[in-house]
Amino acid sequence: MRTIANRFGRALLGALSVACFALTMSGGARAQEVTAETLVDRLQIQDLITRYYNNFGRENAENFADFYAEDAELILGERHFKGRNGIMEAYGRAPGQAPRPPPPPRFSFIVAVDNPLIVVHGSTATAQLVYTEYVIEKQGDQVKVITQGKEYSNFVKVAGHWRYKTRLIKSGTELPEGWKE
Repeated sequence: MRTIANRFGRALLGALSVACFALTMSGGARAQEVTAETLVDRLQIQDLITRYYNNFGRENAENFADFYAEDAELILGERHFKGRNGIMEAYGRAPGQAPRPPPPPRFSFIVAVDNPLIVVHGSTATAQLVYTEYVIEKQGDQVKVITQGKEYSNFVKVAGHWRYKTRLIKSGTELPEGWKE
């Protein structure tokens, strides 16, 4: 059994090394140097983003504020929500806040995330991505795209776990003012 585990560990390490080498060789002028550590950090951040977006439309969704650092900020257009209570307010779940009416019944609601560009800077990171919301009202209906936009985020590592520090949602093709990868 130990021999199998050792072989698996060596194979995994070899695969990570090949992936790091391939990513380093294929990068453009602005590409980040990829190491095993930055690759793992990127995967952890991408997992956080994926779990966050999979939370939308779920009946028993995780608390969105749990994805954020204590002093984080969520920016939705012109509206700014600061701290965990502010983020809970953005989702209609702040203490003392009147509950929002439930969304209309739908057969399917999915938010897809595409083109994530994640850059790690030690214990901080940035990400930009495209999100698209799809809905099917009734079984057999055509899929409808209801919105699409971009997310520009800053992350921080808190107690060994990546969390959103700033999450900006906007439409259009212009980068946010002052945005740096």
